Amino acid sequence: MATQSPFSWLVDAANTLRAKLPADFPLPPTPPAWAVAEVQQRVVLFLNHVLTQEPAARERLQRQRGRQVQVCWRDQVFQCAFTPAGLVEFITRDANTKAADLVLRVNEPSPFELAKTLLQGEKPAIRIEGDVQLAAEVNWLIDHVRWDPEEDLARLVGDASAHTLVQIAKDAVQALRSFVQQQSKKAAS
Repeated sequence: MATQSPFSWLVDAANTLRAKLPADFPLPPTPPAWAVAEVQQRVVLFLNHVLTQEPAARERLQRQRGRQVQVCWRDQVFQCAFTPAGLVEFITRDANTKAADLVLRVNEPSPFELAKTLLQGEKPAIRIEGDVQLAAEVNWLIDHVRWDPEEDLARLVGDASAHTLVQIAKDAVQALRSFVQQQSKKAAS
């Protein structure tokens, strides 16, 4: 049974916006290197936060310690290594950086199409180069490890309050989705 992404309204909004932009609309400039590095560090922190809640994932990654994975999209490169604790470590690329054991190249150049694919809950087209076993482990992580924001919120405000807040957020997302869909239908008419 196929399930609808909770972000399908955002996909619709992005498609509407993209349809209104001229074909020669320039893409935003490349962000400065320090900003990219900061975002990559935050991604590592988030990944480690999620991994600390998944003992099976950490156990699998402990067997891959020292192995490096590189993700490439357009001119952006993110490289990380797996630690003995089964977590992720950011690798700063320089002349002495060893070649990654696994390189994942995202084929979709358009940020709109990539966001659309991800928000629909699908995996983007990726070219895989390198270790097949490591690729299988990374694929397992992508398929099985999920972040539970309600659980994190419950640690701060308690179970009942967290459940209520998450339900309010879901209702707000549904209302926003309905509004965007109505506006899209009006614009198409």
